[in-house]
Formats: sequence, structure tokens, C-alpha cells
Amino acid sequence: MSASKLKVVLTRRLPDAVETRMRELFDAELNLTDRPMDRAALQAAVQRAQVLVPTITDVIDAELIQGAGDQLKVIANFGAGVDHIDIEAAVARGIIVTNTPGVLTEDTADLAMSLILAVSRRIVEGAQVVAEGRFEGWTPTWMCGRKLWGKRLGIVGMGRIGQALARRAKAFGLQVHYHNRKPVSALIEEELGATYWDDLDQMLSRMDIISLNCPATRDTHHLLSAERLARLQPHAILVNTARGELIDEEALAKAVDRRLLAGAGLDVFEKEPAIHPGLLGHPNVVLLPHLGSATLEARQDMGDRVIANIMTFQNGHRPPDRVIPAML
Repeated sequence: MSASKLKVVLTRRLPDAVETRMRELFDAELNLTDRPMDRAALQAAVQRAQVLVPTITDVIDAELIQGAGDQLKVIANFGAGVDHIDIEAAVARGIIVTNTPGVLTEDTADLAMSLILAVSRRIVEGAQVVAEGRFEGWTPTWMCGRKLWGKRLGIVGMGRIGQALARRAKAFGLQVHYHNRKPVSALIEEELGATYWDDLDQMLSRMDIISLNCPATRDTHHLLSAERLARLQPHAILVNTARGELIDEEALAKAVDRRLLAGAGLDVFEKEPAIHPGLLGHPNVVLLPHLGSATLEARQDMGDRVIANIMTFQNGHRPPDRVIPAML
């Protein structure tokens, strides 16, 4: 093995083509079992790796970073979200953190739109009826959901994914509204026919559908609290393809149980992979196992982006997807 090759440790199994390319370019240590590393394994990894390639399943907190060896120079995250990494602690140690933005935008927007459709039109519930042999023929009043055309969609977080969802929603005849830290450009607003709300509470109380598409930060933890969930209209549905921590799941479970909203579609969970038991068993709640970026194309693109970041660093340049605290 060439001494010029960086020691790269992968915490999970990645697509075969990505792992093969990493073996060609770096001194890459693979996780062939694909079992998540426990704390001890992560502590050992940061003692030998020059580059650590973690995923969302790995908690890279300040304690772990402080215990890393001096040889650790890059944390090249396989994924766009970096809320599982203490960026400030890494920067303080002179460790570069990178992510893979943009490559999962369209796939996550597809899934958000799918959840909106699934909850509104009771698709999962209907499929279960057929699978269980309970379908006895069409009737005028049975399994009626709600149409999308003309409804108001409130997007919380109008970044890449929020805008991609808005384009899909517009094609379905939805009226697009959004809340963001600041308005998007006038050109984008015009393209999407989007209405900006600077007050989230005001928007929540007026929407038929709410979609969460913002990152998880200290400021967005439990963004949808019990108080804010109570602002939703009884016929509204809630979709989350961003991060589970954005919703107070205990409050959501109570709201669903009391029928304070019409339904929910969740791809992420507050204490993933654990799911709040109060969310299970409701026909109007669609729960998915974090499928937002789960396409062959997206996972390959994510791996290619990780490799590009590591190669750029190895060649003595600043990685293109460097994450700094000011970005969060």
C-alpha cells in the first residue's frame, strides 16, 4: 500500500462501486458486516483513521472528536445532514467536515410528495384492505380520502428539497406557501407561485398540508411542539422527510389519538430507529423506514461526492463540500 494513500475508515457498507473505487484510491478499511459501529469501535476508528466516513447512524460528538488521534484530518460524511456530528468541536481540532448536498434532493422530494398522496388518498390503508382479502367491491362512500387540487401546502424550509417539492406540488395543483429564515428570490417565488410567511404559527393554522424540509439544529429541535401542533386544522396532514427531532413525537401521538389532525406521513423519527408506540396502528399514519435517499442513483452519487471531497483534500485543496458552523 502506497504511503501516499490516506487511511480511510468506512463505518458502514456502501455501494460496491463506491467501495471498489475507494480501495483503488485510498487505504480504505471497509465494514463488510454492515453492522453499526458501537462507541468503542468508533473510538478506535478515530484513533487510526486519517479520514472517517460516517453515516447518520454514527454519533460523532465532542467527546469522540476530542479523543481522536492527531492523524484524523477529515470527517467525510456519507449524507447531507450533519446534525449527528459536532461541527464546532471538529473545527476546534482542525478537522474538516464534509457532506454530500444536492445529490438526494429530487429523491427526497419524490418521497415527500408520495407521502402527501399516500395520506391524502389513504393509499396504504387501501392496499392493506386488498392484501387482507377485505375488498368487497366499490361503493360510493367507502375509503374516501381528500383531493389535492386546490389545497394549500405549507413548506417549512425552502432549501433545495423544499423547492423541489414545491415544483411537484404545483404540478398537482396545490397552492404553495412556505416559511423560511428569509424569503427565496423573487424569481423562484414567481416560478413556484409561492407565498412567503415570516410567522410560522400564522402559516400553520391556515394550511391543509404541512411538509417539514428544514435541517435539524438547536433552533429547530421540536419545532412542531404540542402548542404548534394544536394550531393545525383538524383536516390537515403533516409530512416529515427531514429529521425526526423536528417534531415532538409524544405530542404528535396525542394529537393523532385525539384526531386533532387528519393524518401524518413520517419517514424519520425522533429516536430512530425506535418509533413512538403511540404512532403505531393508526390507519391515517403512514410510517416509512427512512427511505428519503434510498435510490440506487442517490446512494451512488453520495459515494461519488464523498470520494471527490477526500480526493480534493488528498491533493492539497479545500474540499468542495466543506461544512462550517456558520452554515448550520
